[in-house]
Amino acid sequence: MTYIVNDNCIACKYTDCVEVCPVDCFYEGENMLVIHPDECIDCGVCEPECPADAIRPDTEPDMEKWVEFNRKYAEKWPVIITRKDPLPGAEDMDGKTGKMDLFSEAAGEGG
Repeated sequence: MTYIVNDNCIACKYTDCVEVCPVDCFYEGENMLVIHPDECIDCGVCEPECPADAIRPDTEPDMEKWVEFNRKYAEKWPVIITRKDPLPGAEDMDGKTGKMDLFSEAAGEGG
């Protein structure tokens, strides 16, 4: 089992989760985070930290596409281990649907 970040993170990018991760398996894109599924140790401490409820276990239905999505971008983006401010307007975007249209493949700064 692993945990994944889904599209609820897009345009919010809360980073509360990265501070508690014991193995530094979060990677930062321009407008969301992902978890490297091969580095995640399935501890689950990140899941309750996400205000946007964007972190889910891969054991839920239809999660395989998110495992591959997270793997793809974790291999392209820099690791993030330090909490940062969420994106401007994150509170307004939290819970919105159709956020894949806003997704950016660009890397974040990491750190």
